[in-house]
Amino acid sequence: MGTVTIGVSIAVPEPHGSLLQERRAGFGDAAAPGIPTHVTLLPPTEVDGSALPAIEAHLEGVADAGRPFPMRLSGTGTFRPLSPVVFVRVVEGADACARLQTQVRDPAGPVSRELQFPYHPHVTVAHGIDDAAMDRAFEELARYEAEWSCTGFALYEQGADGVWRKLREFAFGGPTVPPQASPRAARGTQPAR
Repeated sequence: MGTVTIGVSIAVPEPHGSLLQERRAGFGDAAAPGIPTHVTLLPPTEVDGSALPAIEAHLEGVADAGRPFPMRLSGTGTFRPLSPVVFVRVVEGADACARLQTQVRDPAGPVSRELQFPYHPHVTVAHGIDDAAMDRAFEELARYEAEWSCTGFALYEQGADGVWRKLREFAFGGPTVPPQASPRAARGTQPAR
């Protein structure tokens, strides 16, 4: 089957995802149309295609143990000069993202890998473009705000054309909402069966 390049991420939902993707393309980032707007949990990673079922089973387990959490984006940041990236900051939900990415990359799991840089959840809005365009991205999105409830994550594969395509979504908490997450359980009553 050969190797495939995969990634795991939290999609930024609409209308925020399309808006930020369009802005990224508008700043001159040629890769933008092929990269859905996201917060990375597993960066691009080469794996043997035959490992995909085991990876999906691992991600199911991570998602089943997860619970929805609030995500909020606000303002911009940059990794320059270390890395040519301007991003929108994750100001709420960062700790939950950090826990998730650690679980996804569990050394005992099928996609164990070391990171090139310490994990820092963010939404890239400019990458590898000229400095003036990077400055413009940093300034023009400095007041950007978005929030939503994160209910899961997805597995993506990068095609030979460089475009990232969703292979599968993983919702938190399995197919049903666990009793401890329901308002009834919080009041100490049993949910109806």
